[in-house]
Amino acid sequence: MISIVDYGMGNLRSVQKAFEKLGVAAVICPTAAELAGAEKIVLPGVGAFRDAIRELKSHDLAGPVIDHIAARKPFLGICLGLQLLFDVSYEEGEWEGLGVLPGKVVRFVDRPGLKIPHIGWNQLKSVGDPAILREIPDDSHFYFVHSYYVVPQDDSVIAARCEHGETFTGVVARDNLFATQFHPEKSQRVGLKLLQNFTEI
Repeated sequence: MISIVDYGMGNLRSVQKAFEKLGVAAVICPTAAELAGAEKIVLPGVGAFRDAIRELKSHDLAGPVIDHIAARKPFLGICLGLQLLFDVSYEEGEWEGLGVLPGKVVRFVDRPGLKIPHIGWNQLKSVGDPAILREIPDDSHFYFVHSYYVVPQDDSVIAARCEHGETFTGVVARDNLFATQFHPEKSQRVGLKLLQNFTEI
């Protein structure tokens, strides 16, 4: 069973439908009680970091997410759900994150000809052999929508990188924690394969 965190932001239904296409039960959970004892948690997200962290905390969902990760249970963050794991974001101010992974969230540097936000398909280059990318060919294309990206303090958590004017982190992995800057639920066949890999962890 997959528990999808509902904190009022994100394309929850499309994530749920992607798991259902794989034949995997996925429930949308808007309360801490529903997340308690979850087998696997997915934290999706679309929108501003400030609003997301405020909603997570105001609905008492931050604690269950942190506890789940601390227990080394399988966890998948998607897009903003990746960024929320870090210490701080500098998106339109300075905002404290969940502090699960040391590091920061920063904006792409404006450069001539560089489109920000980064929207569309881009190739991923894996680092090592993370379980979440099992049987996914290197340089596979995934779908991105973001203006900010994470800068981990510890490079050992970087499981894949991508290029958009500069090199940025596309996937992080630590123990049973995984998170992607792209949207696997919008990334067709390879995205579904990644979600299947998560269900099998």
